[in-house]
Amino acid sequence: MMEELDLLKKDWKKSETNFQQKTEGDIYRMLQQKSTSIVKWIFYISLIELSLGILLSLMLSFTKYDKDNVEFIKEIGAYSYYVAISIILYAVVLYFIYKFYSMFKKIAVDDNTKKLMSTILKTRKVVKQYIAFNLSAFAFIFIAAGSYGFYKGYSTGIVTNGELTKIPMEVTIIGIIILIVVTAVLTCIFWLIYKLIYGWLLKRLYVNYEELKKIDF
Repeated sequence: MMEELDLLKKDWKKSETNFQQKTEGDIYRMLQQKSTSIVKWIFYISLIELSLGILLSLMLSFTKYDKDNVEFIKEIGAYSYYVAISIILYAVVLYFIYKFYSMFKKIAVDDNTKKLMSTILKTRKVVKQYIAFNLSAFAFIFIAAGSYGFYKGYSTGIVTNGELTKIPMEVTIIGIIILIVVTAVLTCIFWLIYKLIYGWLLKRLYVNYEELKKIDF
């Protein structure tokens, strides 16, 4: 009788283990699908950002303001730097988009909990780097463009009552300080927008990571 009871206990424990494994497997697949969907959205949003940036650049390229700026850049001998910076900016953004796509594909095929957890952490890190780069690039371009405007105004002056008047250096300095403050405010606004969009996705991704930790440990 005791031997039969022991066998029954062993069978029960074996069945319980199998049931637990199947349950954990189901949870893993569900978290994997959720994580894949989140990273896919990150990839799509970054593509939309790039498309809007290219569209805006194309629209500006047909304006007189842009043509005047390009002519001035050529006059001061900085056109090659302008082109190089533009290429670098687009290249870096394309690199990040490629990384998002790679993470999306990797998460979709990760076959164990540790790998999936590692990919989630790497994805979060890459997204934060992407946001930091975009905000830094925006601040740099905005300040550079604004400073160029003040420099052009200071060097050429303004027309007042039909006469050309030089803009005082003090006014130019104050203008640059205001420009820096405005840049800081706009950068904070864009940061909040990024936090709202990407932050929400990263938060969901981290929730999945915490759930995976419960399975792994």
